[in-house]
Amino acid sequence: MATGMLLVCGLALFLTIKSNLLHSQQFTISFQRPSDCGVEQFYDISSQSCVKCGPNQSTRATGLSCECVTGFRVLATNGASITCQKCPLEKPAVTEDGYGCIVCPGSLTEQGTCQCPSGSILVERDVQGNPLEEARCEVCNGAEPALSAPNSYRDRCQRCQASLINTSQSCMCGSNILAGGMCFPPNNLPTAVNPNVNYAELSLPVQSAWFSTNLYSSAAACLVYTNLTACQALGNMCVMNMHSFSSVANDACGLYNTIFRATAALGSTQDISYWRANLPWLYYGDQPGLANRVLQTEPLPTGFSFKGRNRNTDINLVAAVYNARGDFLQWEKVGGNNLQLCPDTARRQEAAYTFGTAYLETCVLSVADLLRVYAEPLFYDVFVDLSRGEDRRLLPLPTRNLNQEYNRKFINQGNLNDWYLSRRVLLVDTLSGREKSLGSLPKVIRIASSIRIGFQLVPGTQKGQVFPPLLSVTYSDVLITAPNTQTVSVSFAVDYEMDQTEAHMKTDIALGVLGGVSVLYSLVKTASWKRRIGSPLIDMETVLKFLLFYAGDLANVFFFITVGTGLYWLIFYKTVQFLHKLIQQLSVDIFFIDWERPRGKANKTIQGNGNGEAKHSPSPVSIWRTYFVANEWNEIQTIRKISPTFQIMAVLFLLEVVGFSSLALRDPWSDLQRPPQAYSPPYSLTLRYGLAATLWLCIGLLQIIFFTAFHERFVEDKIRQFVDLCSISNISVLLLSHRCFGYYIHGRSVHGHADTNMEEMNINLKREAESLCGQRGLLPNTDIQTFQISITSRLRLQYDRILEPLSRRNGPSRLVDAASGHPFDQSTKAYHTMNRFLGSVIDHAHRDMEYVVRDKLFFERVIGMEFMEPMDKSIFYNDESHSFSDVLFYGNEATLLIFDTLFFCVVDLGAQSFILAGVLTYVQQMIFRLIRNGIGRRNLANKTLVDKRFLI
Repeated sequence: MATGMLLVCGLALFLTIKSNLLHSQQFTISFQRPSDCGVEQFYDISSQSCVKCGPNQSTRATGLSCECVTGFRVLATNGASITCQKCPLEKPAVTEDGYGCIVCPGSLTEQGTCQCPSGSILVERDVQGNPLEEARCEVCNGAEPALSAPNSYRDRCQRCQASLINTSQSCMCGSNILAGGMCFPPNNLPTAVNPNVNYAELSLPVQSAWFSTNLYSSAAACLVYTNLTACQALGNMCVMNMHSFSSVANDACGLYNTIFRATAALGSTQDISYWRANLPWLYYGDQPGLANRVLQTEPLPTGFSFKGRNRNTDINLVAAVYNARGDFLQWEKVGGNNLQLCPDTARRQEAAYTFGTAYLETCVLSVADLLRVYAEPLFYDVFVDLSRGEDRRLLPLPTRNLNQEYNRKFINQGNLNDWYLSRRVLLVDTLSGREKSLGSLPKVIRIASSIRIGFQLVPGTQKGQVFPPLLSVTYSDVLITAPNTQTVSVSFAVDYEMDQTEAHMKTDIALGVLGGVSVLYSLVKTASWKRRIGSPLIDMETVLKFLLFYAGDLANVFFFITVGTGLYWLIFYKTVQFLHKLIQQLSVDIFFIDWERPRGKANKTIQGNGNGEAKHSPSPVSIWRTYFVANEWNEIQTIRKISPTFQIMAVLFLLEVVGFSSLALRDPWSDLQRPPQAYSPPYSLTLRYGLAATLWLCIGLLQIIFFTAFHERFVEDKIRQFVDLCSISNISVLLLSHRCFGYYIHGRSVHGHADTNMEEMNINLKREAESLCGQRGLLPNTDIQTFQISITSRLRLQYDRILEPLSRRNGPSRLVDAASGHPFDQSTKAYHTMNRFLGSVIDHAHRDMEYVVRDKLFFERVIGMEFMEPMDKSIFYNDESHSFSDVLFYGNEATLLIFDTLFFCVVDLGAQSFILAGVLTYVQQMIFRLIRNGIGRRNLANKTLVDKRFLI
């Protein structure tokens, strides 16, 4: 037994050395980032890996080096590493430079260094630089002539801030107002400001760290000292608060308005009455109602033309750019990526600024990427460039902020005559939502999810004239929960409008015609009613009955025209989408590649002429691993990210038990529980639909968040468990959802064999846990096991050629070759042929069927499309997100959730019963699950050539 083990180990060592020699020219390293390092590790920029810190050390905030823990000093350092020593009890504190121990005159900081009171600096060395035995706290002289105070590092005294000296002739603000490090005399501004940023979309006010630090100081510096940068910073904070006005006068926009009125004597800028001197221009007027005058009174002085000498199709926009602190950065030509968040080629983005081109660009952006790229917002004052030669003129572009509130109402979402136009926009705000400190992760971020530049043609124009374009912006508030998985949809559009009076007139004609038809139909019903009651007389009762019939028919006309069509197409297309995905999943091609090879030879006795003759043949490879993997795949076909039963029960509990259904009643009250004797009005279909859909989607999203963030991480993740099972079973999985596209799970065992006993299996797993063997990835020294694959037509043709005999067997009997043998033999032969073929392809044994491994481009992942077509070589795309779940219910949770929502809501709209809707939704879910399980099981047996009798 020992000799056999030595031989096996020697053979494994030989193969390892031989493999290393063969691949000696391929150098790979483990990919690690600073964020991957633990608490006691730092990121070594030389080896590009995580390295453990020494004893009594922890990682610095940068993550790129180590520092001594509290109470320890640096004993020695060679530049690359340090040695730490604990300070003695008689000198418990560590000096500021970290190299010495010292006695403190007072208390210690959390870092174990000395702490001095306010107005003092810490002295640890004498004037010659010799360390003191005991530190001293020296008080800075704030009186004349020194006028000094501690600097920001509190290690030396320096001259006080100018506003302190100008206001109080000392370093103390005294009875004046101290804010933002500046001292202000009493002024017209409120002494207490409101630092909250209102995220109305979430109904969530956030106390902003940025506003708490800078709001009052910016307003006071603007009013008292006419600080232009502070005025811009104040205006930016008003923009971050969505230009919203309310009865509160001490928020950002309220302070701006106070200063605007207080500086009326300074006059205006650029001959624009709305633009106060020294202040940024934020509003068109001091109250709503001027939009019609601004947008539809006077056209642009230059027209657009598509031909001739006066050809002009360029829309020239420029923007003045400011940062959050109010600094002017530059003038920028609008185009490219300054107003367009979606990544695209420059040529495609420039098409937006060609007059007459209806442009729409949409995408889904990662919240993590937004936090990384837009650490601080930029602010844009956009203008139309009307320059002609040396005469350079700019026309301000009015802005319609759809999130703007005026006295708690979204004023720009209503009628044009009520709009309150503004100036200055931002794209991504990750600053104002920082609640605890400016360095913390924001609680909420705000994104310009929809930007639209609209042009309205002048009626009857023959010169291509347009009114001033309108910049409409809609912002989305995103509550940060899991930034690495959260996304937000954004769009940018340029469109054109013209007078729709004629179209409205045609709609009115259609309604009139259908209304006339409803009159005739009501007359017919009235006549039928009269005949059925046997009364030939026309009396008041007949007239009343006719009016009742007509009211109902006319209501039906309006309903079918305005609501019925839209609702029908919404439900129809979502149903079509769900059925399409179901059919795709039920027809996916799948095959299990078994990498196991015979481990020895067995004696097999062959009978002939009465004499038994022994013959050595390879021992067969067990099929039970394949059966086990197939059964596991069969089980996960219908798992979901939510519990459908809990979903229904939770929705019904909230609607019927808690009483949320009362919110859909047609009255102004919001009481969830109504007394039995109280009057109960009828339900509003709109409110009932909206309430049911909102509850269903909210509970579904909460379930998805719970299962994704907690259950799959700490309890059970069946998708990743299946990948692990493939590795343990030494079986890879090939999935083809389309003819030449699909997924590949690399399950080849790093131990070479999986047909083994319990002892050897445990030894293999232990070796793998201790990194004593190779990694599971397809490529050497990688862990990536799942891929999206785009295969060549040559590979697909060979795949189909192997399965062709089986397809003929399932076809008409006249096409079946009688000499082809038993169907079971055909399946066995096809299975072994396919297994050898696909295994050889993965091992690069076919030069005409090679493949390459690469990462998908960001834009390829965003649009779900591959830019490269596999002509000569197949392409394996690294896929750490396990997107092979797209062929399962699991990967289509959004479609299933929306389908269930629509089904539940439509049944409820028809039956006016949430309970019946819940029951029928449960029945519908069970039916589709049975269909998916049944047909999916049969497809699995047909495509993998596994006998379906073994699929339990």
